[in-house]
Amino acid sequence: MAAKGREVTVAEAAALVHPRDEVLCGFVSGQPQGILDALGTRTDLEDVVIETGILSAPYTFLQNPKVRVMSGFFGPVERMARAAGGRVEFLAGDFHGLERLALVHKPRVVLAVTSPPDAEGWLSFGTHAGASYRPFLDAARDPERLAIAEVNPRMPRVRGLPELGDHRIHMSEVDAWARHEAELFALPDEPASADDVAIARHVAELIENGSTLQFGIGAIPNQIAQILAAGPLGDFGVHTEMFSDGVMHLHEAGKVANRKGLYDGVSVATFALGSAALYRWLDGNPVVRMLPVSATNEPALLRKLRGLVSVNGCLSVDLFGQAAADHVGGRQYSGIGGHEAFVVGASEAPGGKSLLCLRSTATVGGRRISTIVPQLPQGTLVTTARHHLQWVVTEHGAVDVSFAGDRGRADALIGVAHPDFRDELRAALR
Repeated sequence: MAAKGREVTVAEAAALVHPRDEVLCGFVSGQPQGILDALGTRTDLEDVVIETGILSAPYTFLQNPKVRVMSGFFGPVERMARAAGGRVEFLAGDFHGLERLALVHKPRVVLAVTSPPDAEGWLSFGTHAGASYRPFLDAARDPERLAIAEVNPRMPRVRGLPELGDHRIHMSEVDAWARHEAELFALPDEPASADDVAIARHVAELIENGSTLQFGIGAIPNQIAQILAAGPLGDFGVHTEMFSDGVMHLHEAGKVANRKGLYDGVSVATFALGSAALYRWLDGNPVVRMLPVSATNEPALLRKLRGLVSVNGCLSVDLFGQAAADHVGGRQYSGIGGHEAFVVGASEAPGGKSLLCLRSTATVGGRRISTIVPQLPQGTLVTTARHHLQWVVTEHGAVDVSFAGDRGRADALIGVAHPDFRDELRAALR
């Protein structure tokens, strides 16, 4: 084994992967683009498994039949690659469960993207801790495994908590590191539709002064944040899976106090995904912390938060209260992520609320359908079980079904379905 802390080229870093190997890296901005591109040029690979999620680019290795991708969260690239016959599989696990699997399974190579070393030689993991941060540290301490960093000067420095590793590693501890400058993946600005705005307003009405907030991804959470930033409420806490532009706007509006009962004084997340302005805002910001996913998503921790309001999206809900958020109609669409963890944690936190948001209709094959259905279609897998469902929000209103009987629950859900489909749903219920 060569000495630790050595600098290599991205091609030399990719050459450290054996022809038969297991490689782990993070989601989106936690993916070392230079090393992965270099890995895609190799012609000697025999059986390489890459464990990741939300691929940020259509990497060349997706065309190599000797490379298999195990994705814990599908994005557009995974969906496209799988439809084209690529060796892409879904790894069923929630976000903190993926970290646990990696710590037990111990892939031989773990990759990460970091900031350049500071004056003392510390590398910051920047916008991504997720399910790969602790496994990276674990690999760095194991003489039989490799921890390889891709140093990107565009990666912001984001602090962690000292007791959780401080979201950094010293360059002398990594097995190798390579320089590669690349733009961080920026989330396209998704304009809010009239339905999104209506949903956001219903959600904002359920948020109280002093609530602790968790936002998912998309136009609706950002619209909610804008409403709250402009409104009269405040004293919010932020404990979320993902830092988004909405979190930045709430801070800039002076609405965040972080008196939430856990990690007080700072906003916490396990990764960031948003605009270039968000990444600049995070750089060196003393009011934010990036934590391992087990420190943000474990329901036992979420239950400690004051008035936790969890806002997540889903694709469909049936009249039993089963919610599909990642898989519908026989197709893997996204992933479990923190969905179920925050549904459970928020509904059990003191004064907490779990809100699942969805537009009441969708267009499939040129035909408008109801997203609230008598029963989830055959081949659809459940993300949130009926006994965990609390609030459901559409553009037509918000209902809490957690203490409703089966008939009352169905009636309540029909009440927030699109009016054009309510008679059809009532007939199915009968």
